[in-house]
Amino acid sequence: MTKTTNPSGLSRRGALKIAGAAGAVAAAGAFGGRVFSPAIAGPAPKIRLAWTEVAACHSPLGFGVAKGIYAKHNLDVDLFFQGASGQTLIQALATNKSDVGAGLIGDWLKPLEQGFDVKLFVGNHGGCQRLLASEKSGVKSVADLKGKTIATYGIGAPPQVAFQVTLAKAGIDPETDVTWKAVPFELVGESVARGDADVAAHLDPWAWSIEKKFNLRKIADTQTGVYEGHTCCVLGANGPFLAANKDALRRLAEANIEVHDYTANHPDEVAQWYFDNLKPAGLTAADLTEILGALTYHDHPIGQPLVDQIRITAEDLKLVKVLESSTDPKAFAERVTINLLA
Repeated sequence: MTKTTNPSGLSRRGALKIAGAAGAVAAAGAFGGRVFSPAIAGPAPKIRLAWTEVAACHSPLGFGVAKGIYAKHNLDVDLFFQGASGQTLIQALATNKSDVGAGLIGDWLKPLEQGFDVKLFVGNHGGCQRLLASEKSGVKSVADLKGKTIATYGIGAPPQVAFQVTLAKAGIDPETDVTWKAVPFELVGESVARGDADVAAHLDPWAWSIEKKFNLRKIADTQTGVYEGHTCCVLGANGPFLAANKDALRRLAEANIEVHDYTANHPDEVAQWYFDNLKPAGLTAADLTEILGALTYHDHPIGQPLVDQIRITAEDLKLVKVLESSTDPKAFAERVTINLLA
């Protein structure tokens, strides 16, 4: 994401309160009626996990801390609110404010191509970006997008990059056959409703909200079509921290898979926690349940499946000229990932 404001009014203090509450819940050992005991004896290593608390798709991370899932794996996870953009995620890791971060693959790969010392190790989910057309635009499919204007919150932002790939694979030149219009983050939907643009490219939960508010038609998203079976958000670990804490990160990967599987099966419970603790502006618990229930939280590749997905994404980003033409997608994917279960 390339956004610098916090639309929900959530604060870093909120993340710290969640982390503090996690200790009490983990000590009680209660979650879903089950009692947990630490998976491994000895002090739980601390891991500072950067997340975007305003993004509903990140809610399983906070839920996992608050409900003791990470503690069950003998980990002391401290959530760090890194901001709301890919740039601030990279900064949080580069300046040693966090050890691990959750981010969109589209935000990770360019810095990694340039030598950023992070390894990607497990996927979180897919499907949190949408391409939405107004009724009056006449756009009913990707094929209708030629000659249209697409509003997004920043040139080079993840939704633009993601749907440039969709366009290119449909035979539409994403640079010359459409016009990309950058508007303020909170005005993406309004710009389409006013007729200043035909289509909106945005992230959930905001994309879901404007689809409902302005009666927009979903043309594409990042879990169907060319993105069928893809993961859009993954965890990456700082190189030095990874070198010294491989076993802790292996357990973090296992806990991460557990919490996202739980979310896939219980989106209502995670949504209610998110609603109760983070009070997202303009969204009800029912809204959040619908949003989380639509995401592919069961898709969390690790090991070779993750390498394969990073390779495919690298090929896609070369297609739309985000990565260098000289980059070998296979070698690149193998370089920037690590199999913690090997």
